[in-house]
Amino acid sequence: MTHEVVIIGTGPAGLTAAIYAARASLNPVIYAGMLPGGQLTTTTEVENFPGFEHGIMGPKMMADMTAQAERFGTKVVYETITKVDFSKRPFTLWIDKTEIKAKTVVIATGATAKTLGLPDEAKLMGRGLSTCATCDGFFYRNKVVAVSGGGDSAMEEANYLSKLCSQVYLIHRRSEFRASQIMVDRVKNNPKIKIMTPWTVEKPVADASGLTGIIVKNLETGDSTELKVDGLFMAIGHKPNSDLFLPWVDVDSHGYIKTTVHTATKTPGLFAAGDIADPTFKQAITAAGMGCQAAIQAQKFLEEHEEQ
Repeated sequence: MTHEVVIIGTGPAGLTAAIYAARASLNPVIYAGMLPGGQLTTTTEVENFPGFEHGIMGPKMMADMTAQAERFGTKVVYETITKVDFSKRPFTLWIDKTEIKAKTVVIATGATAKTLGLPDEAKLMGRGLSTCATCDGFFYRNKVVAVSGGGDSAMEEANYLSKLCSQVYLIHRRSEFRASQIMVDRVKNNPKIKIMTPWTVEKPVADASGLTGIIVKNLETGDSTELKVDGLFMAIGHKPNSDLFLPWVDVDSHGYIKTTVHTATKTPGLFAAGDIADPTFKQAITAAGMGCQAAIQAQKFLEEHEEQ
């Protein structure tokens, strides 16, 4: 059997693509991968997705999206695609040795936020630790937070948080920053941001309610001290989950898939949506919008190549 549409990844992009494809009677099959529901399943409350006046828990939101996709006829398979061959159509995908054929494919495998690998890190995600200031900054209004990182993302996160929080510590292990000078100057001129270099975060300090502080170490003197903070934002970048799809897609220097017209890749019939193809916004709402575009484009592609 050759599927009309196969979707790889069940975050907001993949599930929105599934909803649109299913409503177009394309009988999509979606493969959930190693993190069903995507990054939102590791967050707590989502307050910035339209339609939820009082917010919604990330795992609940993704469970509801999955149920909505299934209601329209999407088949959700809780397996991981391990190999692909997009050299000719129909495309071939594998789960280990099991072969799958598809006329079109939507890649929605997302990007994995890099973390510091701190003790109890997973347990404290959403309870004081975060990788997204835009997503979680609101919860730290008028509180003290720290940002770890030295690139443009870290500068942006620190500046953003300074508008919400009473104090922001920017912690970087080197005396020099990788960020552009204009971003560094903006941080240095912000009275609410205290720059700490060359320091590194050693471990979190927490009680039953969550993070209460962090132990930081000066890499020149070797001295360690505890900073009392309510939140730690790890802004050290993301790794797009794109390696599996080379060489059938072009990627930028960071590994994000390059698209041509909206979500189309360089391979006809192959589309990319969500964080995997979005180095800029990385929001659930933009991912969902790209998923919608990918499904509509897949539908149009199938109509134009009906004889195949």
